[in-house]
Amino acid sequence: MSYLCNLVSVENIDKDISANNYLGQNYPNPFNPVTIINYSVKIDGYVSLRVFDVLGNLVATLVDGEQSAGNYNIEFSASKLSSGVYFYVLQTRVFVQTKKLVLRK
Repeated sequence: MSYLCNLVSVENIDKDISANNYLGQNYPNPFNPVTIINYSVKIDGYVSLRVFDVLGNLVATLVDGEQSAGNYNIEFSASKLSSGVYFYVLQTRVFVQTKKLVLRK
């Protein structure tokens, strides 16, 4: 299966993390075509960050694997997607959170 989007970068920005897992609101929002998503994981382990359209179809997998505890930011390019509302979901073994992002071309 091929995805319509390109992952630009993932960067561990700080190992000094808060006591909780965290998924930040993307910025800018609305965006065109690149946005940044911040998130934190409090323990080493499996992390998944995926983007879905409003029908629940997976359009991009940004992270899917083991990560060390820390704060991260990821730059996401949606240049091949059409304008609209999308949802991104951060999931670890003990945490799931969803946020909305808006692509405006």
